[in-house]
Amino acid sequence: MTQKTIKVGIVGGTGYTGVELLRLLAQHPHCELRVITSRKEAGMGVAEMFPNLRGRVPLKFTEPSAAALNGCDVVFFATPNGVAMNDARALYDAGVRMIDIAADFRIRDVALWEKWYGMKHACPELVAEAVYGLPEVNREKIRNARLVANPGCYPTAVQLGFLPLVEAGIVDLEHLIADAKSGVSGAGRKAEVHTLFAEAADNFKAYSVPGHRHLPEITQGLAQIAGKPVKLVFVPHLTPMVRGIHATLYARLTGPADLQLLYEKRYVDEAFVDVMPAGSHPDTRSVRGANHCRIAVHRPQDGDTVVVLSVIDNLVKGAAGQAVQNMNIMFGMAEATGLEQIALLP
Repeated sequence: MTQKTIKVGIVGGTGYTGVELLRLLAQHPHCELRVITSRKEAGMGVAEMFPNLRGRVPLKFTEPSAAALNGCDVVFFATPNGVAMNDARALYDAGVRMIDIAADFRIRDVALWEKWYGMKHACPELVAEAVYGLPEVNREKIRNARLVANPGCYPTAVQLGFLPLVEAGIVDLEHLIADAKSGVSGAGRKAEVHTLFAEAADNFKAYSVPGHRHLPEITQGLAQIAGKPVKLVFVPHLTPMVRGIHATLYARLTGPADLQLLYEKRYVDEAFVDVMPAGSHPDTRSVRGANHCRIAVHRPQDGDTVVVLSVIDNLVKGAAGQAVQNMNIMFGMAEATGLEQIALLP
């Protein structure tokens, strides 16, 4: 049976997530890029802005057009938070399937979303329709989803790291700690002082310690897995590198377990989660450019504290790669289609 070609539209293709999505989709054997929108850059050739796509993406950026997007099988929103919610209703009614890489549909409690994102939700009725796009948890729901809320980068690394422990019910859910570091590309492709080279290079700092907007997304996901509320301290840091997230996770054991076996069994059938051998320390460059999450689990001094190390590329498994993974599931393709790139070393 011949695989149907999927007609793809991208809203907002000029950011780091957008160009990463284009890089992956341009190599996807069953996708045809139909439209890539940008109000600011309409008329410019995509490869003119992103020379790495020369000879691979012949399209020009266009103004958003309902007619053009309605002719797509799936539309990705690689836009800032607060954009997809304004366009989703019309596309949904037109029968177009959507994957929002931003945060508009991730948090089920609309009032909580409005508190953390500082704006009124324009399409609250579709929040209940959206499926949270973490394949390792929601694969079956994603298959039939019409609207997928692609997870954030920190939430992906943290949830995948904690998942086996929370599922097994062997850690204290009142005192989870996530100490996470991200490369500068996580801040997006915009001019801000704190991401200037002279500010970010040779520097390392925590930020948003009182509360980061990914916190309610992480706790929502972990609570769903646990079947009850969880309490998490989440501290993000900015590191002087372009790509990558390293999450160091801490939990207190409440019961006996072979931790290495627990993780290996949970992820044995997951193409994009790699449980490292006992004693390993995965580094971010081992996933650079690839859709993998590499995990190592430790129990220092055989005590009651579990330390989990979880690394991803924030632009791939943390954003565009996971979005393509979700698309593959939605359209009945092998999950790894178009996502078999090996990480770049050095």
